[in-house]
Amino acid sequence: MSNYTNKPTGNPALEDFPSALEQALHKGAQTMLQLAIELEVQQYIEKYQQALDEKGHRLVVRNGYLPERDLLTGLGPVTVKQPRVDDRKLRERHKEAEGFTSAILPRYLRRIPSIDNLIPALYLKGISTNDFPKALSAILGEEAGGLSASTVVRLKRQWEEEYLDWTRRDLRDREYVYFWVDGIYFNVRLDDARSCILVIIAADKFGNKELLAVSDGYRESTIGWKEMLLDLKRRGLEMGPHLAVGDGAMGFWSALREVYPQTKEQRCWVHKTANILDKMPKGLQSKAKAHIKEMYTAETKEDALKAYDHFVNTYKDKYPNAVKCLAKDKDVLFTFYDFPAANWNHIRTTNPIESTFATVRLRTKKTKGCGTRMATLAMVFKLVLEAQKTWKRIQGYQFIPFVLKNMKFVDGVLEKAA
Repeated sequence: MSNYTNKPTGNPALEDFPSALEQALHKGAQTMLQLAIELEVQQYIEKYQQALDEKGHRLVVRNGYLPERDLLTGLGPVTVKQPRVDDRKLRERHKEAEGFTSAILPRYLRRIPSIDNLIPALYLKGISTNDFPKALSAILGEEAGGLSASTVVRLKRQWEEEYLDWTRRDLRDREYVYFWVDGIYFNVRLDDARSCILVIIAADKFGNKELLAVSDGYRESTIGWKEMLLDLKRRGLEMGPHLAVGDGAMGFWSALREVYPQTKEQRCWVHKTANILDKMPKGLQSKAKAHIKEMYTAETKEDALKAYDHFVNTYKDKYPNAVKCLAKDKDVLFTFYDFPAANWNHIRTTNPIESTFATVRLRTKKTKGCGTRMATLAMVFKLVLEAQKTWKRIQGYQFIPFVLKNMKFVDGVLEKAA
């Protein structure tokens, strides 16, 4: 970045190297972007090169350039000149023709999307609005002056509006096979110290994962979760998922049984393992962890239950609390065996949520005064939507239609009709 500092080496060439490298990268990025914009315009003109008027003149032509503008990027401001396209005659003659709109450089774009995603990330790390210019200058360089405190405030308001619109979207045409649920704590102030962000990620009938719901509430309380589920139902999601996956220490399960009673339950083995090991001495945790893994990686439910019995018999006398922690969820720890084996890696844990929030999830004491309830929800919403672009379909998505038809799976294998 332009604020890069380096200790003196006594060699002027080496000391100037970071600056020269930054300039080269900056120039290269500017050249590549300009070339991409030029090619985009050229392709559009070539698409309509046969469109002529009565005199044989083209209906689509270049017409100079729009005024230069600076686009804020991770390498600092990059100056670009967008070619102007005159396609007015084309649109007059052919109403169905698409007028030129750059997909690379939309008309009002001033910052690349990754810069906008940087703001919610910093916000959730506890950076206040007034400190944003300083923080962004340290990351993007001193020339990143376009992101002032007032600009950040406007962006936050815009994202809050986007979040509210998203929470009102129609779900009548949606169908989901799996839910992953959890309550996430951040180092920002919500309504009180016990409040957190309640998250539902879902897999649709094609195996695509998507963020379904984000709200705030109490992880252990039923009311907040029930409100979320009822809101989904009110917006058209009449049928719940076939399976929901989550930690046992949540009020979600009581809410689920009320709103979507047909949904089966699966406790997260990652959470369950951590809770069991927490009740055992460190010297035994490695061995006990191997015994637990033997349960949820068994090829059949019968073998899994044998491993379960072995764990109980081994540790019940000396570590009854650990065994009790395992036993209380026995009925909902092995549900995944009733679903396609190709899906097991996805539905034994809440990993889709864990991995998404790994970089911003902080189970620490809240930092007072870092934000508001709505701002925090909007920031989480923006970050997860960006992460969603990289999510892949679940393995074994080809089996989802069978699950949706309530066809029976035994030990992960589809049972053939007699």
